[in-house]
Amino acid sequence: MGWGKRGDLSDAEWERLQPFLPVSNGRCGRWRDHRQVIDGILHRVRTGVHWRDLPERFGPWKTVYERHRLWSADGTWERLLQQVQAEADAVGEIDWDVSVDSTIVRAHQHAAGAPHRPAAGLGRPKRGRAAGTPGRNLVAKPRRPAGGGGAGGEGLGRSRGGFTSKIHLSADGRCRPLPLIVTPGQRADCTQFTPVLEKIRVPRSGSGRPRKKPDSVAADKGYSNGPCRQHLRRRGIRHTIPEKTDSRAARIRKGSQGGRPPGFDEERYKKRNTVERAVNRLKNFRAVATRYDKRGYVFLGTVSAAAVIVWLRS
Repeated sequence: MGWGKRGDLSDAEWERLQPFLPVSNGRCGRWRDHRQVIDGILHRVRTGVHWRDLPERFGPWKTVYERHRLWSADGTWERLLQQVQAEADAVGEIDWDVSVDSTIVRAHQHAAGAPHRPAAGLGRPKRGRAAGTPGRNLVAKPRRPAGGGGAGGEGLGRSRGGFTSKIHLSADGRCRPLPLIVTPGQRADCTQFTPVLEKIRVPRSGSGRPRKKPDSVAADKGYSNGPCRQHLRRRGIRHTIPEKTDSRAARIRKGSQGGRPPGFDEERYKKRNTVERAVNRLKNFRAVATRYDKRGYVFLGTVSAAAVIVWLRS
């Protein structure tokens, strides 16, 4: 098999990624070659093609899909993203002047219709002989994170754009995504500000705690409220967030009781476009720009896989 086709991992990228890949899935037998399967996953993430329409050079489509689904469920894609970030941080290549934002993703009609799976033991009891068998009516715990069942639990919702999901993220000063969170499209940006910042976790190359605190944070007016500013002050993080017009007017009306205006660094705020450019990089992948995945955790894995490639190729 010849490597190096458009979108595939290069030899240098494969060497960086290979040490962090799972060795075994805990079951009997061996996994199909990781590189071939990852190239198949990346082909689908880049083109948005149906899983069944993957080219034969990637092997059986179901093998590629199941690997992606499993790695999305157990957090492998997010761990790979952290390890790639750790490599960059070890050589000082991360600009810790972080910016926060979100982006709407239109969900394809195929993203709807994920079956509802009730919690174990909460299913409707059956009558007759089946009811006499202990444990017969229990539903097996699905191999995926909790929160499924229904559009809201899968990160699907309705907004001005229609049937949508929203990706909340922070990006470093070199336009590369750090942590990622998927919510329904109508979810307000400010509600995910603290979770996005608390999800920043870049492991150290040697001993020591992972880095979780950026040097500074910039965000737009969507994050200009008391809880967001209080969270940043509590953690001792410098921040640049413009004050809303109505908030400024209310503060002025109160006079001396309104307090001092929040600090604002115009030069620092000019760097906020880095998160918007990071979004553009992610949306170059068609399976990110349009959501086709039914399950929210699988879509998060898709976005994380795209982020890994952004870091490898930046």
